[in-house]
Formats: sequence, C-alpha cells, structure tokens
Amino acid sequence: MDTFVLIVTIAVALFFTYTNGFHDSANAIATSVSTRALTPKAALAMAAVMNLAGAFLGSGVAKTVSKGLIATPEGRSGMGILFAALSGAIVWNLVTWYFGLPSSSSHALFGGLVGAALAGGTTVHWSGVVDKVIVPMFVSPAVGLVLGYLVMVAILWFFRRANPHKAKRGFRIAQTVSAAGMALGHGLQDAQKTMGVVVLALVIHDPANGYGIPIWVKFVCAAMMSLGTYAGGWRIMRTLGRRIIDLDPPQGFAAETTSASILYATSYIFQAPVSTTHVITSSIMGVGATRRVKAVRWGVAKNIVAGWFITMPAAALVAAAGYYVIKLVFG
Repeated sequence: MDTFVLIVTIAVALFFTYTNGFHDSANAIATSVSTRALTPKAALAMAAVMNLAGAFLGSGVAKTVSKGLIATPEGRSGMGILFAALSGAIVWNLVTWYFGLPSSSSHALFGGLVGAALAGGTTVHWSGVVDKVIVPMFVSPAVGLVLGYLVMVAILWFFRRANPHKAKRGFRIAQTVSAAGMALGHGLQDAQKTMGVVVLALVIHDPANGYGIPIWVKFVCAAMMSLGTYAGGWRIMRTLGRRIIDLDPPQGFAAETTSASILYATSYIFQAPVSTTHVITSSIMGVGATRRVKAVRWGVAKNIVAGWFITMPAAALVAAAGYYVIKLVFG
C-alpha cells in the first residue's frame, strides 16, 4: 500500500511538471514568436529540447526544494502533505492558465508545500522560505526590470547608426539563440523543483534513499516538462508577447538575454528557485520602458503583478484544504 501511495504521489508530481511546462512555455518563446523570429511550432520544439537539456545541468535548486523549505514529513501523513501541496499548485496553474495570467508555477508549488506542511503539523523552515523564496521573489523582478532597461539602452546606443531593417533581421536570427538560452534556463530552474519534490517523496517512503537525485528522476521530470512545453500555452503567450507591449526583435533579444542571465546566476551562484515568469515579465517591462514609459501597458502589468502576490497564499490555502480532505477521507 505504501508503495502504491508513493507511485501516486510521484505521478501527481509529474503531472504538475507537465502543467508547469505548458503554463510556462510562453516564458521562453513568447517574445520570439511575437517578433516572428520563430514560428510557433519551431519555437515550441526548440523550447522542449532545451528544457530537457537544462534539467540535467545542475542540482542546487532541487536540493533547496527537497531540504531547505520544510522539514521532511514522515509516513503516510507525509505523503498526504506532498499530495496536497502538489494538488494546490496544479489547481492554481490551471486557473491562471485558463485566464491567461502568467503567474508563477514555482511559487504555486512553494505555497502548496508551506500550506500543506502547516496543515499537517510539519515544521516550515521559515528562514529558508524567506531567503530562498520571498527575497528572490522581490529581487529578481527588480533586477530583471533594471537590467532589461540597461541592456536595451546599450543595444540602442551600439546600433544607433545601423540600418534599421538590417538590424532587425540580424536580431531575429540572434533571437533563436537567446530564446534557446532562456528555455535552457527554464529547464535548469523549473524541472529541478519537481525533482526536489520527487526526492522528498522517496525519502519519506524510505529514509535510506537519501537526498541524492537518481538519474531516472532527472529524466522523467525533464521529459514531462518537455512534453508540457510542446503542448504549448497559447493564452499566456499572447499576454507576454503582445498585451504588455508590442515587441520588436531587438527588444525580444534584450528581454530573453536578460532573463536567461538571471536564471543561470540564481541557479548556480545562489541555488535559489526563482520564478521564470517573474523574470521574463519584468525584463519585458524594462525593455519596453526604453521606448517610452507609456509604451508599456501598465494596467496589464499591474494585473500580472497582483497575480504574483496572491499565488503563494492562494496555493497554500488550496493545499491546506486538500490536506484536510485527505485526512478526513483516509484518516
């Protein structure tokens, strides 16, 4: 029975990864598609492959998720906590996908873990939540906004005497590289988050397993994210690619390059599980502001930012409610 519960929990974790893939596929390719640097099908295929590759390039973020946010729960109750946490994150992903709101799958997962842990009486490592989740949640968008603005200013200055049509053609080609870099960073960040949850499930099932990440865990998490990515997230893609600002190829390149740089730095240097959604959205805003401040549709941006703030508590509440239902039904 315990093995069956483990299998079900891992299956739910992989379904979360799938929803993460189609929910966040827009992060990597919306700018490239909106500027016509890539066709939608080519962009999705490229993002799927690079997501798969990125998942194998590190493990720091996975270790933070598996050990740094909540104490390892025990027994069947522990599996119930993980199941409820994942359920809360999945529900929030589906709701925000339906409304085309680019909220954070990562923070939905973290909110779910904290809410389920509190409901199940498991210790929450608040210092880890603050240092690795809350602080990066505010810092990474601010860095994306400022850095995106500066990168775009630098591009405008370096190419101020270039032929506009030739420059745009060149940046369309460059965007295939920057979009690939962004997709690689997404795999490096988001696939590892689910790896951390699966490792946590394995430790609950048998503590002798330890916190190392088996190769099969890396592969199945990466594969499910790639499948989800290829399924696409067209509603959110429209929001990122057109509704915030109409991007041109140089702006798309600047936003993707900025975002990819932040994702690599937070993964390798800080091992912090940041939101790819927050990073790319803020980078687009920063890049767009160089045209003129009013060029950015700040009303749309305001709704997106509001979604960021309610994601963690909303997912936490759903996860806590889910845990109580599980407890009521299964005892």
